[in-house]
Amino acid sequence: MKVPLMQHFQTAASVLTHRLPTSEDLKILLMEVKMKVLGISFGRVNQRSDIMVKEALFAAKRAGADVEFYNAVRMNITHCHACDYCSRCRDKGDVEIGCAFKDDYQTLEEAYYNCDAIVIGAPVYAVGIVGQFKNFLDRICPSHDRAALLEENKKRAAEGKPLLDERYFKDRYSAYISVGGAQTHNWVAFGLPMLHLFDFSFAMKCVGHVDAYDQGRTGSPLLDDALMKKCADLGTALAQAVGKPYDEVTTWAGDDNGVCPVCHNPLLSFNGTTDVECPVCGIHGKLSVDGEKAMVTWPDSEIARARNTIPGLYEHCNEIHNMIVVCVPKLVANKELIQEKMKKYTNFDETIRQIAAETAAQNKEA
Repeated sequence: MKVPLMQHFQTAASVLTHRLPTSEDLKILLMEVKMKVLGISFGRVNQRSDIMVKEALFAAKRAGADVEFYNAVRMNITHCHACDYCSRCRDKGDVEIGCAFKDDYQTLEEAYYNCDAIVIGAPVYAVGIVGQFKNFLDRICPSHDRAALLEENKKRAAEGKPLLDERYFKDRYSAYISVGGAQTHNWVAFGLPMLHLFDFSFAMKCVGHVDAYDQGRTGSPLLDDALMKKCADLGTALAQAVGKPYDEVTTWAGDDNGVCPVCHNPLLSFNGTTDVECPVCGIHGKLSVDGEKAMVTWPDSEIARARNTIPGLYEHCNEIHNMIVVCVPKLVANKELIQEKMKKYTNFDETIRQIAAETAAQNKEA
């Protein structure tokens, strides 16, 4: 049922001027605002990744969301050059954090900022996800670390300066589809874990993923009704989650054969004790074995500090800050020593020729 526009305005005015919004306020506001689910495929045009991402978007549309799709395979998205342009944008007070390299990255960047949920599909070529996805991730995610930007906004607010683009702080939901041809799963084992890296910086919550391997024998996902249903379930889950607080969404769609309660991936880091870690989310659990069955118990305190949470991001943000405090004085104090020691590295070819001459002389003497 559509809420009368006057009630919508009254609710908005109350929220913005008098108090924090209640869950009922949010429901009323969201009924007037159309939510958008973005789909990005990093695979070949109209091939497996495209098909499965679009299937998710079809379901999201049926569930009431607006949808948008991009195929990135023909886009020019160069890698991050670590030039610090994005950091300088932030430090000099810009409202938007941009990238110095102007290519098709900006198209996907804007599409992401304007979405409320995202489904990404990408092929596995060499055990892990295709590199173009990592190019996009490296350029958009570290520069938009939510904890760092929250601290930046606190500083700007205290100084009366313009705040950062509010879209950087939006809660979003995600879903992922890893596409691989291999029948043997260990040849695609890093596909989904790599896709989940996209969750971290923006503190997104994933509602499901699909591990679409063995496509070499399947021929086409269109011949696998069960697989296509799992992709559709991702779209439905995204549309139904949008607008709800994270703690109210417990849905998980698609494949669920993982061990981690956050990313649902099956990887564990093992150090020879019963203390184990999810290498994707960075949370610790306790391993136990009962006969042939192994189990991991994950404390709530660990789940609450996963890499895709604000506390988890603050851990990393504080770690970087403390690193700078230690590193910068050390570099300043040893500036001349470092410059002297760097000469053989900056003059690499000359150093190699010198090593060759010294080695030849030693061999001749021998």
